[in-house]
Amino acid sequence: MFADRARIFVRSGKGGDGHVSFRREKYVAAGGPDGGDGGRGGDVIFEVDEGLNTLIDFRNTRKYKAGDGEPGGKRNCRGRDGEDIVIKVPQGTVIREAESGRIIMDMSGENRRVTLLTGGRGGNGNQHYATSTMQAPKYAQPGQPARELELLLELKMIADVGLVGFPNVGKSTFLSRVTNARPKIANYHFTTLNPNLGVVDLEGTRGFVIADIPGLIEGASQGVGLGHEFLRHIERTKVIIHIVDAAGTEGRDPIEDIYAINRELEAYNPEIAKRPQVIAANKIDAIYDPLKDPVEAIRAEFGPKGIPVYPISAVSGEGVRELLYKVNEMLQGLGEQVTVFQQEYFPERDAAGGDEPYTVEYDREKGAYVVEGPRIEKMLGYTNLDSEKGFAFFQKFLKEAGILDELEAMGIQDGDTVRMYGLSFDYYK
Repeated sequence: MFADRARIFVRSGKGGDGHVSFRREKYVAAGGPDGGDGGRGGDVIFEVDEGLNTLIDFRNTRKYKAGDGEPGGKRNCRGRDGEDIVIKVPQGTVIREAESGRIIMDMSGENRRVTLLTGGRGGNGNQHYATSTMQAPKYAQPGQPARELELLLELKMIADVGLVGFPNVGKSTFLSRVTNARPKIANYHFTTLNPNLGVVDLEGTRGFVIADIPGLIEGASQGVGLGHEFLRHIERTKVIIHIVDAAGTEGRDPIEDIYAINRELEAYNPEIAKRPQVIAANKIDAIYDPLKDPVEAIRAEFGPKGIPVYPISAVSGEGVRELLYKVNEMLQGLGEQVTVFQQEYFPERDAAGGDEPYTVEYDREKGAYVVEGPRIEKMLGYTNLDSEKGFAFFQKFLKEAGILDELEAMGIQDGDTVRMYGLSFDYYK
């Protein structure tokens, strides 16, 4: 079974908590702190597996979690790091953030192995907080929390050439003739349901990868039929072979068919419509009217637009060789670059609040300044404000983040109240 979409949940590992302990040895009256550090949480890693060509495995397993870091122990023992989780996907998989649909990573080109979410850092044990004035700190740092995301996986095939055209125009027959692919071939009036890939080998030159994109219909760009399911597979192709039934065996006008499909490509993605295209006028073996040459009519219509037209018979093989060498010539002029979609969503930044990490407002009703935001909540989660050193660390964060400057710009005075997620503080400069 072929599957080209999946929705999964991923979670990195939580960092282990630091440990609070003191040396307890015979003849050592006041042993110093010896609490160990927590281990680092495991990462969520995506890796391309050349042996995969479908996302079917994700239909059964939808949750992927890396291991948590172990807490620190006595005698400066560091907790064990959590195990990374490696998720293997086919080449060409696009990873999106589920809610926004923005691209996190395209597993194509040089993107073979990518760390999508890093595990939480382990907390420091109390040994790190000993000072000349605080020789027995009873505070250790909690480990950083895990990060989690819901993802959409989309497989967009990587092929040099895409075959487009209405159902039953001969795309599958053409693919089976020019490659080693073996698609199901019959007089189906609906369409092939699965994309098929094949490699074209040409004598005296390099070959190329060709994909039979399932048959389009009018309205595909709006999702009619399975439009969106099909069109995504053509987004990476460099050249488009537009196969048309020149003989009109289905009773349709081949010129109108070409315009109809091109309108769908333009509506779905204008960039695709601009790619080099060649028309394969198929089924010339079924043209019986000697007074009417539909191939010349197609040439007259599209030749002036710079689109070459090649008459072929996918059944007999007539004209196919000339078409393939023309397509190969077009590819040679386009270079080796693979279309890789750019990153739009950055988990480390966007999941933590993006460019607006906090808000500062004045609550007139309660007479207090309110500071909120994901970064504030996260910092409060792993800072011990009951500790002198922890409170100083939090004050330093407020200053470096520009929050204190913003409060002063709003007119805060000594003794005014500042609220942060249920905690209240008195402000003193």
